[in-house]
Formats: sequence, structure tokens, C-alpha cells
Amino acid sequence: MNAAAELLGLLRDRGETVATAESLTAGLLAVTLTDVPGASDVVRGGLIVYATDLKERLAGVDAELLTRGGAVQPAVAEQLATGARERCAATWGVGLTGVAGPDPQDGAEPGTVHLGFAGPNGTNVLSTKLAGDRAGVRAAAVRVALEHFTTVLR
Repeated sequence: MNAAAELLGLLRDRGETVATAESLTAGLLAVTLTDVPGASDVVRGGLIVYATDLKERLAGVDAELLTRGGAVQPAVAEQLATGARERCAATWGVGLTGVAGPDPQDGAEPGTVHLGFAGPNGTNVLSTKLAGDRAGVRAAAVRVALEHFTTVLR
């Protein structure tokens, strides 16, 4: 069983749903989840918030936070996750932000990734450094998000 199918199975068994707010991955996590047959039972939807201003307008990320520290920081991932959860009326929200490269952004080096998870019992953030080109970093961010979220649910 692939990681996305396993995660969706866990959510389905719990009667829970998920939504995403994606910057770094621009919808790649939502695509990966919805590639699994039956995903519509669990996936509520998602927000692609690639532009910084959309993180605030669509996902509700604090404007001052974005102005102070930019879009690539753990608190942004956390607020993206919360925004996805609230705006899509899901049990869980997952937020992804980071730098795919090749250039740094907001003082963060390529491969810097922050993943936020918001659920019924609060939020948590996983920050990591991933190797690879743009496509590799984005794919690895999705893989890590699926793995970590599965761990959170267990």
C-alpha cells in the first residue's frame, strides 16, 4: 500500500477528513492524495497559496508574521494548516511552506521545508532540510508530509 492510501485509510477508519494549504508544493500533496481511489470520502479540498499575499487572504496567515519573517518559517506552516482546516471544514489541515530552489527565499536556503499539521487536539510543525533539485525537494516534502501525518494519526 502506498503512503497516501495508507493515510487516507487511517482517516477513513477514524471518520475524519483532511484539507491542505500548499505553498512550496503548489497542490502536489492534494494531487497525491486524490490520486487514490475513494479519496473523496476523506479529502475536503485545498488551497494553493503560492503567492505570499494569498497566504493571508485565503488561508488566514497573520500579515504581520509574513511581513516580519517572510513566508518560510514554522509559524507560517502552522497557520496554513489551521487555515486549511477551518476554511475547508476538515478535521485536519496540512500546511506546507519552504524553498524548492534554486535560489534562497526569505533568508532560507533551498531545501528548507516546514510542514504544519492542525487537528482536533492542536497543532504541530515539522521542520526539515531536504536535498535535491526543485522537483526533488517538492516530491520529498510531500513524502515527508504523508509519513509524518501517518505517524501523528497513529
